[in-house]
Amino acid sequence: MGGKNSEEVAAVAVRLIEKAADAASLQPVIVPQPYPRLSHGHCIVEVRSAGVNPSDAKAALGLMPHAVWPRIPGRDYAGVIVGGPSHLVGMEVWGSGGDLGIARDGSHARYLVIDAAAVSIKPAVLSMREAGAVGVPFVTAYEGLRRAGLPAAGEVVLVMGGNGKVGQAAIQLAAERGARVFAVNRRGEAYAGHACAPVELIDADRGDIAGQVRERTAGRGADIVFNTVGSPYFAAANQAMAIGARQILISTLDRAVPFDIFQFYRGRHTYVGIDSLALDSTACARILDELAPGFAAGTLKPFATPPDAVYPRERAVDAYRAVLGGARQRLVLEG
Repeated sequence: MGGKNSEEVAAVAVRLIEKAADAASLQPVIVPQPYPRLSHGHCIVEVRSAGVNPSDAKAALGLMPHAVWPRIPGRDYAGVIVGGPSHLVGMEVWGSGGDLGIARDGSHARYLVIDAAAVSIKPAVLSMREAGAVGVPFVTAYEGLRRAGLPAAGEVVLVMGGNGKVGQAAIQLAAERGARVFAVNRRGEAYAGHACAPVELIDADRGDIAGQVRERTAGRGADIVFNTVGSPYFAAANQAMAIGARQILISTLDRAVPFDIFQFYRGRHTYVGIDSLALDSTACARILDELAPGFAAGTLKPFATPPDAVYPRERAVDAYRAVLGGARQRLVLEG
């Protein structure tokens, strides 16, 4: 992005005044942001980079029932603590939170106030831009795998929607732990993300996803299925589950799906539902603390954020519309 330093650039924030009917109607306003008032037990973060999540944009359309109006959106961030306890001032931090930008002002601004308990130190190997884009996808992937039981070496992990950002994060985390990882994509797509071990591809367009998995695992199937898409893959995911397997669900298109109770209990299956919006900034900080050693060691890698994926805060509406339009890059706001 280049240009002026933080002292020379006027502090601004993106503000949502009321919900929009659709992407074309989105009209966030750019407002001056005064330096926040600091209260006991809190920190002020000068935000250097902030990811733009689908949930940020969807909340602008009024699709999050607990969202407050007006507010500053934004769940993810990386920046520097400029106010708060003296031992924290100057620290480079990263963060996320299901409360941020939804139930309270978030990170699409120059300044963000967080509880001191929500501080997580950014790995030094990550740039601000990289760290600001980690948040929600990695938090969601880690929490899903944690609650399902982190994969052991040699377990089979099947990721439905492998090229989505949560899918890529789940693949990285499973590969880091020595699992055998399968990624389900469409149109014969290669895996687009990082992994510290081989990732085997399943082409959904060839049909019979479960058959392809069982053929390659001597009939066993997957010990963990991370279903990032929900209903479109639900039946195939169930068919692919090994005895005692776990399926993680984070999203869906259809709320109601056929469910074979016999298959469920005879297979001794476990289903884990993850709502990252329920994880506040303190809970997310502890997850990022768990992830930090992997990034420091290079077994985990941040998402690519090329120049065309970086927007100034003044163009936040373009970033929101791009995300709602299905942008495949991880977008960030800076400025």
